[in-house]
Amino acid sequence: MVRLTQNIEAAYEVEGTYGNPPGSTLSHLGLLDTFDPRQVEKSITPVPSIGQSTDAHHAAGPIGVTLPLKVACQGTGWQNILGRSIGRTYADALVTAGVVGSNAGTPMKLSSLVDSLSILAKDSGGDFTLVGGVVPNEVTLTADYTTGGYMTLDATCTAQYSEDTSDGDFSGEFYGDDYSAVAFPSAPTSDPLLPTDMTLSYSTAVQDADMLRLKVTADNYVEVGERYIRIFTKADILDAVFAQSGVDSSPYNGVLDLTHADADTITDVVARINAKYGGVGTSAVGSGAGADKSVNLLKGIYKMAGATFVDIPGIQSTSIGETAEGDMALFPNLKTVALKVANNNTPISGKTGTTWLLNNSISKGKADVTLDVTMTAVDETFYDKYKLGTTIPLIRLDFGASVGSIALTNGTITSFSRPLTPGSELVDTMSIKFRGSGDYKNYSSYAISADWTIA
Repeated sequence: MVRLTQNIEAAYEVEGTYGNPPGSTLSHLGLLDTFDPRQVEKSITPVPSIGQSTDAHHAAGPIGVTLPLKVACQGTGWQNILGRSIGRTYADALVTAGVVGSNAGTPMKLSSLVDSLSILAKDSGGDFTLVGGVVPNEVTLTADYTTGGYMTLDATCTAQYSEDTSDGDFSGEFYGDDYSAVAFPSAPTSDPLLPTDMTLSYSTAVQDADMLRLKVTADNYVEVGERYIRIFTKADILDAVFAQSGVDSSPYNGVLDLTHADADTITDVVARINAKYGGVGTSAVGSGAGADKSVNLLKGIYKMAGATFVDIPGIQSTSIGETAEGDMALFPNLKTVALKVANNNTPISGKTGTTWLLNNSISKGKADVTLDVTMTAVDETFYDKYKLGTTIPLIRLDFGASVGSIALTNGTITSFSRPLTPGSELVDTMSIKFRGSGDYKNYSSYAISADWTIA
């Protein structure tokens, strides 16, 4: 019998701790393009011996597992992988107290925490492979407007270990989990996203330096993400003065949901903050229009200065990118778009029991966020920005209300080319890197911010 690729399915679940499969509830990963849970390498060192015609002994080194993974943007699998490469943050988490927070996190900013998955593969013949400690190292979201194919997510992952059974019962194996009674999920019924399901927009004008003005309690600081504004005290705890109001624009203490109808404009944000802090004067509209969308504030971390207003920049626009309104416009004549998040993770070798593993633990490294774009040349807009070193304050990838969006802040075009080929169209190719906004703590973590929820 010939094994065909379409007979292989994969499901995942979130690990509470690295390399600890819960063995409880699985979610389908979606359509597989590239997947190899058996990519296992054991380093072997030859040991020579005098008088032998070959090496008489071989010493076995640590077992290294990598998981090449490419899936269609279908269901929630791709969002979970991409979200974990950014970092899972709980909107209501108390930072210094270490409270876990709500049951579902949001990839609202880059995180140094390792967030791992367990992946269970099954083929139609009934064989199973379990891979634990799956951590995305480099993830690329790709949309190709020239081929008509699905949007895909390509992830280079490391894993702690891989093991196989014929029935899904791994209780006598390395991980000691029994998946034979865990229901394998059905594949998503929705079609994968097409490139045309995503809009890519950018700010067309110089940023508004004081789109929102704040003078919340001195030494407090404010985090502005794609979905939430979070107000922290100097003790790194969400400010209870900004009290939650149930399931509305203030779902938790210190948290304002910018996607809610009561907070989706700058005027609404000002009203909510002033009301929470006992009247007028804590927040004010800057030099722009109060009708501008609050989600177009630049993502970053800003420290309060007492009686002095702190200016939070943004892009004056009444749209978030679906249309070319205000100072947000659509990228023209796109050919390909690739968003890459590279985490430069460091494997830490060691033993679990008697098994020597190359990826016994993982340390998350410095993230590098890059957007690569090719498009038919129209004008000199982006070449001028490249030549002059002008920053693009805000770029947004919007996948629609049912999926969510990704905001990229303060992008610098690091390379640009427009080769001349006789008899063909001119194509711009450029690469953009991002660094976030703000003046406090690790504000560069907001170089990328997404607004969806991951389990």
